[in-house]
Formats: sequence, structure tokens, C-alpha cells
Amino acid sequence: MQTLKVELGERSYPIYIGEGLLGQPELLAPHIAGRQVAIVTNETVGPLYLEQLSRALGAYSVMSVALPDGEAYKNWETLQLIFDALLTARHDRRTTIIALGGGVVGDMAGFAAACYQRGVDFIQVPTTLLSQVDSSVGGKTGINHPLGKNMVGAFYQPNAVVIDTASLKSLPERELSAGLAEVIKYGLICDEPFLGWLEDNVDALRAVDQAALTYAIKRSCEAKAEVVNADERETGVRATLNLGHTFGHAIETQMGYGVWLHGEAVAAGTVMALEMSMRLGWISQQARDRGIRLMQRAGLPVVPPADMTAEQFLQHMAVDKKVIDGRMRLVLLRHLGEAVVTDDYPTEVLQATLAADYRAIAASL
Repeated sequence: MQTLKVELGERSYPIYIGEGLLGQPELLAPHIAGRQVAIVTNETVGPLYLEQLSRALGAYSVMSVALPDGEAYKNWETLQLIFDALLTARHDRRTTIIALGGGVVGDMAGFAAACYQRGVDFIQVPTTLLSQVDSSVGGKTGINHPLGKNMVGAFYQPNAVVIDTASLKSLPERELSAGLAEVIKYGLICDEPFLGWLEDNVDALRAVDQAALTYAIKRSCEAKAEVVNADERETGVRATLNLGHTFGHAIETQMGYGVWLHGEAVAAGTVMALEMSMRLGWISQQARDRGIRLMQRAGLPVVPPADMTAEQFLQHMAVDKKVIDGRMRLVLLRHLGEAVVTDDYPTEVLQATLAADYRAIAASL
């Protein structure tokens, strides 16, 4: 087992990474203050892992809530199911909410924990690669709004993150690839040597090689923890973690939540960020192509929706958390391994990026 720590003073917490951790109660017990535990999962993950986790929590009074599965359900109506269950079972302020599932479950359970009786403890037990390397770490919680993704939520840190790599063995191939988009992101924004490692090991990762996955998850979590330590509330450097997300969130909102997986939309959005960085003269065509090829090898889409117009992109991108005083800030690359957040770019470069022929670019590689 690997153990990392997110250093946030009195709100610091550990990240445990290893195979078979779901059945180890000694990892959970130090982070549960009261006798009541509420496991929030979904209809897909629950049948796979809920019984195992519940057995590990045999010393506590445990209830569970199974949410419908999918990004389309990340909304107020589904969030109320958690509050209904907590209140019906008379859970008090010493309850601990445990999120067992992917990013949607983690975001919603964390938001419920932030709100219930003005804040109760929670633990993240992520079961998808995307949630293990990204959404479970850093305390971002929330739900979607029809006009924008993740626009309603709170920064609320977990007590601990328990990453059982064995859960990835049951993950569909498409979901695994979606998680690799966020792993590749870390190499692009802050760790060029890791990018090289990923190029050498992407096939092993797609084959669910446990050693390769453990290394990739650990390195990704280390990168994210370092950024969160420096900028918990995303007032500066933390925004670089959103490489490809402004374009990607626009795709998710336009196409309908859940039509494109989050990681798929981020992959296509990252390709657009690479293209714009190249058009600004910050990275070479060779560097752009290197990032695109790695996305392709990871089984990810590198072409945005064919029927999505530049006007639709701009409409959705204007409703983005990085927009400040009406100025659209984007995460772009100065170099491979160095990201910046900027609103200092010619409008015509953004327009050209949105109009680029990504299908032809992909076909040329």
C-alpha cells in the first residue's frame, strides 16, 4: 500500500492506494468519529462492492443509498435522495458519509456532506480511474445545472481517500480510457517525464496491469495534492488542472450530460487546447501531435462533435467558473509540462481553434 498526504493544516488527510483495500476496516476506523455511517453508491457499483465495504464497517450502524447511475442524474433531484435517507434514518452531526463509486457519486456525496446539518464528515472510496486520479482528491463537490457543468457546489475536503485498485478490474474499457484522459493531463501540465512514462506504458494501463496502474495513480495523486496544497480554492495555480475542461465542459453541456463521458470530453477539449497553444506559437506541431497520439493510443476521442458549432462552444464556454469579470480564461500550454491560465490571447486565434479540422489532423497522425 502507498500512502500520500494532502497537506491542508488541520484539514489534512491521507490517500491510501493499493489492491484489496476495501476490506480493511483499519483504514476507515480512524476517520469515523461517530457510530453512524451512510454509504452513498449507485445502482452499478453497489452490487459489486457495497457488501464488501459494509462488512468492513461491521462495528458501525451502516445504511446505504443507491443513486441512479450516470452524469445525467448529477442534479438537485438526485441529491435530495441522500438527504431523504439521512433524515429518515435520523443521522446526526456525527455521521460519516462514505462515497463509494465514481466521480458523480463522489461529487454528490461530498456536496451532501458539506450541506447536511451544515457539514458532516465524509470519506472518498473511488472506484473508477477518473475519480481515483482526479475528482476524489482536492475537495471539489457539486452538481450540474442545465446551463453549466459543476456550477453549484462547495469546496469540502474528505477525511480520507481510499483507492482500491482492484476495483478497476470490473471497469468497462470505455470508462478506463476516460480516466486515462485525466492521467495524461498531469503529464501535459506539470510533469513531462511522466508523459514519456505514459507513452511507454499506456498499453499496460489499458490492460489493467496493477503495477502500472498503481504507479500512474500515485503519480497523478502526488501532482494533484501538490497543486491543492498550494491553492485549495482555485484562486491561481489550481486552475491549471482544468486543461481541456473549458472546451470539454462545453461539449458535455451541448451534447447532454452523460452522452460523452467526462474524460472523453476532456480528451477532445485537451486536443483543442493543444491546437490553440500551437497556434499561439507556444508549442510546436510536434508537441501537439505527441499529445494527440497519446490520447488516441489511450482509446480516447480526439475530434470534437462534428455537429457542434463555434457559436455553441462560445455560448457554453461563457458559463465557466474560470470566467472573471466577463473575460474568458483558458488553460493552455507554454511547453509540454508547463500550463498557464490566461485571458491574453487574440480572439481570432480562439475562433481559428474552434474552426480547425480536427478530423483531418487526427487522420494525418
